[in-house]
Amino acid sequence: MSDQPALQQYCFIAFALNGELDLNRLATRLRIDRKYRWEEPMRLNPVTFTPSAPGDTVWVYLYYFGGLVFLNCSDDVMARCIEGLKQHIEQLKEQPQLRFREDYLLEIAPSAEPAISNDSAVLPAFKQELLEIICFTVAKSVALEQIEERVDTVFDEMGVMINRLGQGLLELPDKQLARLASTILNFKYTSIAHIMVLDKPEITWDNDEADRFYLTLSNLFELRTRYQEIKHKTETLLDVTDVFSNLSHARRSARLEWIIILLIAFDIIMTLWEKFGH
Repeated sequence: MSDQPALQQYCFIAFALNGELDLNRLATRLRIDRKYRWEEPMRLNPVTFTPSAPGDTVWVYLYYFGGLVFLNCSDDVMARCIEGLKQHIEQLKEQPQLRFREDYLLEIAPSAEPAISNDSAVLPAFKQELLEIICFTVAKSVALEQIEERVDTVFDEMGVMINRLGQGLLELPDKQLARLASTILNFKYTSIAHIMVLDKPEITWDNDEADRFYLTLSNLFELRTRYQEIKHKTETLLDVTDVFSNLSHARRSARLEWIIILLIAFDIIMTLWEKFGH
């Protein structure tokens, strides 16, 4: 149990940034004298950008996979915090708007029965570890949402290419195929290595209640199912890209064979011309 007085409500608002956050580099810029492990979030006061103290009632969590979660922050505080972080985080400079957002509400009601859904939870007692788990879960969910949209965009692009192939048109430069393959592999790497969809928070290993709470939230947000869908789509896209690559190589090989045949024919004609032409 935390010594911090429990609020009646805890409002979580999560955003997804493009790319990975180097929390140790950010700590150096903010003059925070500590090292963060790769799975450990940075928890700051959103006004002072100092490590949050037990008495703070508003926090911002930053995760290395690009998650940004505000706790009990007003719109004004969030806006000022994001503007201030732009001086230290390149992704915020490149993103004029944070389009991917996830909201969650936790209510503490001692006399109520526990109830957990995918947009709110009612619990009888405040526990700090439950806040950490909610932040971790909504941060992963909104990061997955960003990847899902990007995968769907590539799927649409690939659909156009398949339609053109059905019309007998195959004009795909190697650079475009390489770009597509790189983009698809990046989806797989980001969802597995960065977001750690299949990994649980460290606290769940020693706390059965925290473990059950995380599994419940993870199932409600369908983290594993969404990850499997991304994995399936990326594998499908890689298969299609491989087909296009093979067709492109076959087309170039056929052209090269025709060029060789024409050169041989030309050489024969020139030889016959020199022998019989006069």
